[in-house]
Amino acid sequence: MSDTDYRRRGYIEIEELKKLGLIPPKDRLEKGPVAILECPEQIPCNICVPFCPTKAIQMERIIDIPRVDWNKCTGCGVCVAVCPGLAAFVVDLSKPEADYVTLPYEFLPAPVKGDSVVLLNRRSERIGVGEVIRVWERNKTYVVTVKVPKGFGMEVRGIWVERR
Repeated sequence: MSDTDYRRRGYIEIEELKKLGLIPPKDRLEKGPVAILECPEQIPCNICVPFCPTKAIQMERIIDIPRVDWNKCTGCGVCVAVCPGLAAFVVDLSKPEADYVTLPYEFLPAPVKGDSVVLLNRRSERIGVGEVIRVWERNKTYVVTVKVPKGFGMEVRGIWVERR
């Protein structure tokens, strides 16, 4: 697997994210909600940096890959709302009954709390069903927290809302 396979495929695999140091250590993942920026490209974008209320996201130069100081991150989800590349997620693996994923959503119909939604992985494959726990909006991007089956928190990266 080369460093540019994700560009050709159009999605990045978890192993590629680990190689780039973009996945928190297991103990941090199990501690509570934490941001994961799946942003491997060195492009001129740093919108997440000034919006992070705890200053957990850092970049030395505007074309660097953003890095999260996972000890400072509270999992608030602001980065999810402001990332123009839809590459920011918040994952909470700390609960025994289920995992929780907060993700961006820019389609209609908008999800609402209590909705049952189809869970999609990085390849846009259907991998199960989840429940919408929270929805908020910023600049026409919905930030959706979904309760997903235990073990799916690192896989779910999208949802599909069935027409009402």
